[in-house]
Amino acid sequence: MPKYVYDFTEGNKDLKDLLGGKGANLAEMTNLGLPVPPGFTITTDACRRFLEDGGLPEGLEEEISRHLAALEGRMGRRLGQADDPLLVSVRSGAKFSMPGMMETVLNIGLNDQSVHGLVKQAGGNERFAWDSYRRLIQMFGKTVQGIDGELFDEALEELKNGRDDLELEAADFQRLVETYKGIVREQTGQDFPADPHEQMRMAVMAVFESWNAPRAVLYRRQERIPADLGTAVNVCSMVFGNCGMDSGTGVAFTRDPGSGHQGVYGDYLQNAQGEDVVAGIRNTMPLQDLERIDKSVYDELMKIMETLENHYRDLCDIEFTVERGKLWMLQTRVGKRTAGAAFRIAVQLVDQGLIDLDEAVTRVNGAQLAQLMFPRFDGDAKSARITTGMNASPGAAVGKAVFSSARAVELAAAGEAVILVRRETNPDDLAGMIAAQGVLTSRGGKTSHAAVVARGMGKTCVCGAEELEVSTKERRFTAPGGVVVSEGDVISIDGSSGAVYLGEVPVVPSPVVEYFEGATDQDDELVAAVHRIMTHADAARRLKVRANADNAEDASRARRFGAEGIGLCRTEHMFLGDRRQLVEDLVLASSEEERDRALAALEPLQKADFVEIFQAMAGLPVTIRLIDPPLHEFLPDYTELSVKVALAGEQAEEKDRRVLAAVKRLHEQNPMLGLRGVRLGLVIPGLFAMQVRAIAEAAKAVEGARAEIMIPLVGAVQELEHVRDEARRILAEVGVEALVGTMIEVPRAALTAAQIAEAAEFFSFGTNDLTQMTWAFSRDDVEAAFFSKYLELGVFGVSPFESLDRDGVGRLVRIAAEEGRATRPDLKLGICGEHGGDPDSIHFCHQVGLDYVSCSPFRIPVARLEAGRAALVSTGSDTR
Repeated sequence: MPKYVYDFTEGNKDLKDLLGGKGANLAEMTNLGLPVPPGFTITTDACRRFLEDGGLPEGLEEEISRHLAALEGRMGRRLGQADDPLLVSVRSGAKFSMPGMMETVLNIGLNDQSVHGLVKQAGGNERFAWDSYRRLIQMFGKTVQGIDGELFDEALEELKNGRDDLELEAADFQRLVETYKGIVREQTGQDFPADPHEQMRMAVMAVFESWNAPRAVLYRRQERIPADLGTAVNVCSMVFGNCGMDSGTGVAFTRDPGSGHQGVYGDYLQNAQGEDVVAGIRNTMPLQDLERIDKSVYDELMKIMETLENHYRDLCDIEFTVERGKLWMLQTRVGKRTAGAAFRIAVQLVDQGLIDLDEAVTRVNGAQLAQLMFPRFDGDAKSARITTGMNASPGAAVGKAVFSSARAVELAAAGEAVILVRRETNPDDLAGMIAAQGVLTSRGGKTSHAAVVARGMGKTCVCGAEELEVSTKERRFTAPGGVVVSEGDVISIDGSSGAVYLGEVPVVPSPVVEYFEGATDQDDELVAAVHRIMTHADAARRLKVRANADNAEDASRARRFGAEGIGLCRTEHMFLGDRRQLVEDLVLASSEEERDRALAALEPLQKADFVEIFQAMAGLPVTIRLIDPPLHEFLPDYTELSVKVALAGEQAEEKDRRVLAAVKRLHEQNPMLGLRGVRLGLVIPGLFAMQVRAIAEAAKAVEGARAEIMIPLVGAVQELEHVRDEARRILAEVGVEALVGTMIEVPRAALTAAQIAEAAEFFSFGTNDLTQMTWAFSRDDVEAAFFSKYLELGVFGVSPFESLDRDGVGRLVRIAAEEGRATRPDLKLGICGEHGGDPDSIHFCHQVGLDYVSCSPFRIPVARLEAGRAALVSTGSDTR
């Protein structure tokens, strides 16, 4: 029989795949001798079997019973024992942190008998015991039995009648228990389960099932976490933070996850349990206040935090409970952090000697760097500030205030920028948080659900803005001074300072962008950290990084951002606007004389464009793709022209009639698969020759120019040979040298790469079209039509146009690279589709041996960083 259950003494931090992150780290802390309540972990293997079979795997219940019996022996009490009960928590724990996305149930083992035993354990503290019992029914009812949590919340609010939680007495909680049991009976038709073992069994199954809960699926999709990992379940003996004012619960970070600065950072809540801190039901006190409340516990916690950070060599996120003056560690993990904190912490750890620069580069990623390049609020715009909360997750967010997750999703789908405003968020708000530009809450601290999830997603967040009175029912909030903000009003929030502004606040460029532009020195701490990381990444990477640029302005910007050449210059983009008519004249030419006249008009324009680009790149390689326009982009609309001629009747101009006849002749049902690319060059004599001559003349005019001529949409080597031979003849006439190669964007070209490499000196993978043709997707149509459904169904975890489909399109790239180089060992290989700026795709390009990636100018720093990470991180390693 497989082993499905591991005691905390049996695992370690390297078993995350099997024990999940929480279980592996509980085991690690146990091994370190830290104060961890005893318990055991049910593996992710068991979860996967459960999800496959629809029930607990054979032998699991017996294995759980053996470990439970051992736990009972260690603790000296039995689960749910009437006079002296052992209580346990049942908590989820996947390999990758998914805060609040799956289920947790505390206080399992309580019933109408054992609650009295808990009173005796607590020295007669009835309030604590009945509070714990009502919490069990509330959490169990919501997470295990699927009861609407609002029913429990409303009953609690009605009981409080304006009082604070701490003002409630034992009798209040005892009445609430009966009310909650009535809700369970009414909603399920059954009594709340009194058998402690049945409670635990049902809770374990609920945690397994929560792996596929909608919010968990959505979170995994957002964070690109594989759907087949499953979650572990951690069964832990309960310790209680709600025993009185000498008890409490807290969350701590070993350094500030918002800024990266070292120091005491976290939240503490007296006389509270488990989820109270992250749920934001009461505003917390700073962790520093624990020193005043209980110095010995505070000092012990500080030593443990230092131990954990040195052991994990990283920022650690810690959950702890104080039970009657005794400190217990409930969880640790490598903490989520903002983008700025990630860079600062990485270089701090290098300076402390805990990691080297190689590892520092792997500790950050391109998505974080991209976040640092977003604009920020103008520091001088303070007049519209209406309040200040906690700076939970930095950034500048502007949008319409909305007061429900559903409304945020609705407006964002319509193209509106929104700020989600709540008293506090909960896991059910995830869709709205993803859709919103930022999150604003009136309750909760820097470790609340809103703060933790927003930091993980890189969303701007301001929490605990206590001065705001938020009414979700009336869809408005009131700020000091009587300022009322209703749904639809524009607000701005600053996650770096915690400021909340009425109206739209101007933004200014990021200092990181200014650094890449060469306009900022390294005195700024964040810029200095980025510089150190980028310098090392550049030294480590093998992949070159080029730019997709069609004009001198983009080429110059790309060069400032660190581009090492141009990987894609799209010549059809040079014929938009006023020049479009010249291409139309060429395509519709009815005689050789008309065609030559059109070509003669185009050539000097092309040459001038290329001269400017060669000058901007100053000796770096420039890959120029010969014109590849789907004809419908350069011809009058067939329907509109037909209607115009029909309405004019006999008075229709001869030119319109002639153009209509030509457009009708060239009209295509599917222009993207029609007369374009190399086909257009073969059908229209002189077109490609004109472009090659313009390239050659421009290269001759600019000292050090390095031209690479790319022939698009080739599917057969014979197509390429015709154009190559003509290009070489013209290059020889002008007296310049240039590589001649092709874009691999047709599946047949990838599959016949060995033949095509005989005629091509380089391949550049056009993965936009290659993805369209391999999947038989029309990108212009399918993304809006059914991609959301495909993502929801798990057909793919991320759009194949966003991140390269390794199994399908990626296999074609691998085949073409290997077979092309088998024919021509010095074949230069690059990628110029949008995937050239996608972090995951860049790692794939490194693995298959490409020479460079090419992307838009703004994504070049991201590509440089990811190319460095790809060289330093082994395939499949855990870098989250």
